[in-house]
Amino acid sequence: MAVDVQTEVVIARPCDQVAAYAADPANAPHWYANIASVTWQTPPPMRVGSRLEFVARFLGRTLVYTYEVVQYEPGAKLVMRTAQGPFPMETTYLFDPVDATRTRMRLRNRGQPAGFAAVAAPAMAAAMRRANTKDLARIKQLLETEGQP
Repeated sequence: MAVDVQTEVVIARPCDQVAAYAADPANAPHWYANIASVTWQTPPPMRVGSRLEFVARFLGRTLVYTYEVVQYEPGAKLVMRTAQGPFPMETTYLFDPVDATRTRMRLRNRGQPAGFAAVAAPAMAAAMRRANTKDLARIKQLLETEGQP
């Protein structure tokens, strides 16, 4: 069973500011509750082919995985993919201006789990949806009320 989780939030900040903050790997541990760290595996800046190692905590386990950027349109779209481990994943960020001062940010995680992960896919999808909803609420809070750039 495939996992495909989509969440979104409207943030009261211009699109270029939201996209720049969300696409900067250094910011991920600040707004993703489950991300402990992100390390560049290729030299910055962000571009197609960039590789980033993430250390995360999910469902009681520490996960280390490397994402590769497969699409990048600054200010509009970022798509990263990993093929390693029992749960290959693609993460997509989309940024659309609602107006001059508000941005709709959409976050999508999809993958095709194998082995035991395939059996647990429905529970994993539900946990991912809860986590993503909290993460988007956190980035909204950071950008709207805590003075982030």
